[in-house]
This record gives sequence, structure tokens and C-alpha cells, in this order.
Amino acid sequence: MMLRSDLQTITELIADGSKVLDLGCGDGVLLESLIQNKHVRGRGIELSEAGVLACVKRGLSVRQGDLEEGLADYPDASFDYVILSQTLPFVDNPGHILSEMLRVGRQAIVSFSNWGYWRCRYYLLTHGRIPQAPDLPQAWYNTPRWQAFTIADFSRFCRQQHFSISRQVFLSGDHRYTRRRFKNLFSTTAVFCLENSEHQK
Repeated sequence: MMLRSDLQTITELIADGSKVLDLGCGDGVLLESLIQNKHVRGRGIELSEAGVLACVKRGLSVRQGDLEEGLADYPDASFDYVILSQTLPFVDNPGHILSEMLRVGRQAIVSFSNWGYWRCRYYLLTHGRIPQAPDLPQAWYNTPRWQAFTIADFSRFCRQQHFSISRQVFLSGDHRYTRRRFKNLFSTTAVFCLENSEHQK
């Protein structure tokens, strides 16, 4: 089964045999791929009952839970990687979620759609309406509601919150965007890897 482009990128960033926690893991397709291809010891958290049932059918270790309530059940540095793919725009307190990810994990990997993409800008300019998010199926009025932000927004947010960015990968559709300039203009999706400096000591 072919993975979505950001999930494939996340897979490439994760070392073989790691301990992984996938937040908002959906139907478990990423977690299953990591276990099969990267031999990780993986667990997941998913809010929807349908998602949890799909994960159970795949034989995955997933529990139902709300990320907004934090990760208090997990001790510090209990995972090598904590993943949040295409879920950050839907959380009410992104700073808290990312801080918790970096508490329980040595690295946090986040992917999100980039609202700075030129087609989004052009659509808003010409139509005066919020366009469909790149790589997200939900309209702005559907549940769960999302918050639009760009690569530039997220980079600035990380600096303000003192999150250390160790890797950045930018995608334009299914392809890597490798140019140094204009990534916020021509990338549809971004994948950031954050590190907790306290765990590196």
C-alpha cells in the first residue's frame, strides 16, 4: 500500500528499531508500515472510535484518547519519536501538545498542510473565500475545525517556544521541494523534526 507523501517522508526520518508513539494515528496505516518496514515498537492514540477499531483490526496497540488532555500516562523520554501527522491544525493548544511530545519523546515529527502555498494565496485573492487546504479533505466549517497556518508561521512559533528544529522536509504534491528559497510559496506540505535539548545531554 502506497503511503501519503508526508507519511512516506516521516517513515524515512525514523531509525530502525525505534520506540514510536503516533498521535492521532487515524486508521493506523503509518504505524503498521513503521512496524513492518522499520521494525519499530509502536503505539498509537486516536480519538475516533472508527479509527481505533481500524487499528485493532490491523493488530496495532492503540488506545482511544483526547490529545488535548495531554500525555500524562507516559513518563519522560519514553519514546524515541512522537509523531503528529496532519493533526496540529485541529488542536486548541499546539504549544502544550508539542511540549508534551518533546517531554515523552526524544524527537517530535510534525507534518502539516502549508497555507502559504501560492494556489491558496491566489484563490483567496481572486475569490475572497478560504480555499480548500492542501492535502486536507475538510472544509473550514466541518468538524473537526482547523486553524490555517503556514511554514513561516510554524517556524516563527518554534523559535518563540524555544523548540529546536533538527530537520525540515518540504513537499510539493508527491515530490520533494529542494530549492533553498520560496519554500513557503511552493510547498504544499511540510514535515518538521523537533528535538528536546534536555534529552541530548
